[in-house]
Amino acid sequence: MKMYDVTGTIYEGMTVYKDKAEKQPKFNRVTNGYVTETRMELDVHSGTHIDAPLHMVVDGDTFESIPMESLVGECKVLDLTDVEDGITKADLEKFEISKGDFLFFKTKNSFEEAFDFDFIYLTHDGAEYLSEIGVRGTGIDTLGIERSQEGHPTHKTLFANNIIIIEGLRLKEVEQGTYFMVAAPLKLTGTDASPARVLLFEGLK
Repeated sequence: MKMYDVTGTIYEGMTVYKDKAEKQPKFNRVTNGYVTETRMELDVHSGTHIDAPLHMVVDGDTFESIPMESLVGECKVLDLTDVEDGITKADLEKFEISKGDFLFFKTKNSFEEAFDFDFIYLTHDGAEYLSEIGVRGTGIDTLGIERSQEGHPTHKTLFANNIIIIEGLRLKEVEQGTYFMVAAPLKLTGTDASPARVLLFEGLK
């Protein structure tokens, strides 16, 4: 059995969405004698994280509405490294996608450390196609699943169809295929997202 940790590391100076300074984590370490304690200030969308509907839907469901059972199980990694802009329905139709699938999109984003304002994203028609199939969840290797789309239709379409959104994955070392996924978020309540540790296991049923 092989394990892939596809989680981004959280640290001061890490890559954050649109390089916004206010999104940078802050750590305050205090040592008293031999006792050290660190206080952390963290945006819930930092690094690898899972969105909740409240993120893009007024009065939407908060994070505790996402069942842990939906974050553990089979996951398909799709190689979309040939996509140059947005992942469309036409791009997704090339793959065998079934109802209940959890899909991770491996794109050119996985090979970039700095924030790319022209990152690969999921288009609205791609989101509609996945909704028609009835997938369980999606994950992408950038800090946003959509890019400069007025009204955020990709997020809203996925949320309206109870499709989980994971952002900030690091898939550079992961080949296309089927894996066993464990996506373990912080146990937060009342929030619009949560950082998560996401692991993929090869050879585990």
